[in-house]
Amino acid sequence: MRCLSWNVNGIRAVERKGQLPWEVVPGVDVVGIQETKARPEQLSEAMQAPSGWHAAWHSAEKAGYSGVALFSRDEPDEVVLGCGDDQFDSEGRVISALFGQVLVVSAYFPNSQDGGKRLDYKLAFCAQMEAFLQEWRDAGCETVLLGDYNIAHRPIDLARPKPNEGSAGYLPEERAWMDRYIDELGYHDVFREENPDLADAYSWWSFRGGARSRNVGWRIDYATVSPGLRERASEAQVHADVEGSDHCPVSLQIDL
Repeated sequence: MRCLSWNVNGIRAVERKGQLPWEVVPGVDVVGIQETKARPEQLSEAMQAPSGWHAAWHSAEKAGYSGVALFSRDEPDEVVLGCGDDQFDSEGRVISALFGQVLVVSAYFPNSQDGGKRLDYKLAFCAQMEAFLQEWRDAGCETVLLGDYNIAHRPIDLARPKPNEGSAGYLPEERAWMDRYIDELGYHDVFREENPDLADAYSWWSFRGGARSRNVGWRIDYATVSPGLRERASEAQVHADVEGSDHCPVSLQIDL
């Protein structure tokens, strides 16, 4: 099962550009997208229910904001909207699909914003995500967490770490949560484990100053797996050649 994650920064915009999320990388089976910025009824029929795909949507209450979706070639055994906390679910930040004993999640983590104005909200979301994943693991499932985490974990994950030490997405508290998620809870950042020394592999670039053409970016999009899936996870990739958004897709193979 090849899983793809992409923050599209507006699903209608990428459709106008001909960048359909399930076509930008060949051979994918499950596609999690973030920041749809639309409700299903606002979309074309081809986007709302693409031929050959099962589509599920979870939109924010606020129009034109946030929103996530999951597309899969096979119909899931179950679709779960939200993560069980209305302060996050009202913003349309999490959607999940169960395939056998594997739960695939598409999540749009909050941005902590300039000066950490929304840092408490961000950290509360991270804690809720921990609890949500653990609930499914306690039920005997393994998890794949696709999404825009809005966190660059280590200095290798952004082009200019030193000047950004006080920037949203690279705050000590956010990086500490990633340490906890990986080092203490045992989830696996498969891409970094497969490419421990690979720099310049970024998934987001500012629209300003030609950042993408100069590859002045951040790796803030991930496909992580629970401990029991690590031996079955491989071929983690960052698809920097795919344009259409300020983010590029990331992908991961899961041997079912």
